[in-house]
Amino acid sequence: MQERGPATQNKTEEAILFFDGECALCNGAVQFILRREKKPVLRFATLQGETAKEFLAQSILGERIPKSLVLIHKGKILTESDAVLGVCGYLGGAWPLMRTGLVLPLFLRNGLYRFIASRRYRWFGKTKECMLMKGSYKARFLA
Repeated sequence: MQERGPATQNKTEEAILFFDGECALCNGAVQFILRREKKPVLRFATLQGETAKEFLAQSILGERIPKSLVLIHKGKILTESDAVLGVCGYLGGAWPLMRTGLVLPLFLRNGLYRFIASRRYRWFGKTKECMLMKGSYKARFLA
């Protein structure tokens, strides 16, 4: 996980969500996002894939790829609770209101995130199989 205060700069303006491809909770979250996005702008890549290795290694995260969500949002790298709240801004309905959680102290938000993340395999399970998705979604996934 990235140790930092504010989000750090990255060269791309493309919105990409890197997620744990082995995590059932993360895979379910991606399916949730795909169904609720206002506009289909988010791209997706697993943290275990080549895109994550190449892209994140070139960023300030360096060779250490985090085991948490990573969102590239408006040229910034967001991790942990910042990534979750950043994704809410891409969703329709009342989900963008969740971004008000940014007023909570980072140690509280990330503490809750880490609590859930450290138990996600135990609570939700692991998967070794790729998600099956509709043809319209396939182009939004990076290797």
